[in-house]
Amino acid sequence: MQRKRYAPGRAGSTARTTVVLALGLGLGAGLAGCSSGTPADDVTVDAKAGLASAAAPPGRYRTLFEACGAVPQAVLKEMLPGAAALPDAERAKAYRGTAAVTYDTDRRVGCSWRADTPETSHRLSLDIERVVSYDTAVSDDDRAQEVYVRKQLAAGIPLPPTAPPEATGSPGGTASPAQTATVPPAHKPSATAPPSPAGSAPAGSAPAGSASTGPTPSGAPATTGLESRVLEGLGDVAYLDDVLGNAGANSRQRSVSVVFRTSNVIVTVSYREETSGPAEAPDSAELQERARKLARSLADRLEE
Repeated sequence: MQRKRYAPGRAGSTARTTVVLALGLGLGAGLAGCSSGTPADDVTVDAKAGLASAAAPPGRYRTLFEACGAVPQAVLKEMLPGAAALPDAERAKAYRGTAAVTYDTDRRVGCSWRADTPETSHRLSLDIERVVSYDTAVSDDDRAQEVYVRKQLAAGIPLPPTAPPEATGSPGGTASPAQTATVPPAHKPSATAPPSPAGSAPAGSAPAGSASTGPTPSGAPATTGLESRVLEGLGDVAYLDDVLGNAGANSRQRSVSVVFRTSNVIVTVSYREETSGPAEAPDSAELQERARKLARSLADRLEE
C-alpha cells in the first residue's frame, strides 16, 4: 500500500496560527479595557477643576501718571508764594520739583516742592501708590482699602463701626473684613467720635469726622469745622489731617494732609507751612483749602 507523503510543518503552522490569534484577541481586549477607563478619569479631573473659585477682580488702574508734572504751575504759584521772590533759575527749579526715588514707577511715584522766605517756608509733597494684591481671593481694591485704613488710624481719625453692605471684589458677593469695618458713611458724626461729656456741645453739632486730638473736653469752645476729619465727595473714601506744632523756639508749623483712595490707587497730598519770628501761626483754613483743591484736581485726573 502506498503511504501518504508526510508534509512537515503544516500541522505545526496551524497550531501556531491559533496561538497567535488567541494572543491577539487577548491583547486587544486588554487595550480596550484600558482605553475605556480614560474618559472616566478625565471627567473626574474636569469635575475637580470646576470646583475652584474664581479669582478676585484686578484693580482699575495698571499704571500711574508722572507726579512732578501732575501739578500745574498756576497751582504751584498759589501753594508756594515764596517762590515769586526767588531769582529766575531758583524759581524754575522750585516749580520743577524733585521726584521721589522709587523702584517701580508703575507702583509708586512722588514729588516734592519747596520755597522759603526769611519768615515763611512752604513745602508740598505728593505721593501716589498703586496697590496690588497677590492673593487671588482678595481684590486689589480691598487690599488698597486695608492700606488706606492703616493710614487713617495712624492719623488718629477713628473709623465708624458700620459699613454699607455692598462689596467690590470679594467672591460670592460677601463684603470682605476690610470693607465691613472701613468704608463707613462719613456723614454720621456720632459714628466717628464718642458721646460728648456733660457740658460739651450736643451730639450732631460737630462736622463729619472727628479731630485727631481726641474728644473735646468739657467746657471747650465749639468746633470750627477745620478739625481732622473724614471727607465726603473725594474718591471712594478720604480724610483730612491737620496738625499744628512748634518747629523751633520761635517758629510754628502747620501740616495738612489730604488722603483719598480711588479703586486701587491711594493719593496723599501733604502741605506744610512754617512761620518764624513775629509772623502769625499758619492759617488752617487757607492751607486746607489749597490742599483740598489740589486733591480734587488729582481725583478728577484719575477719572479721565
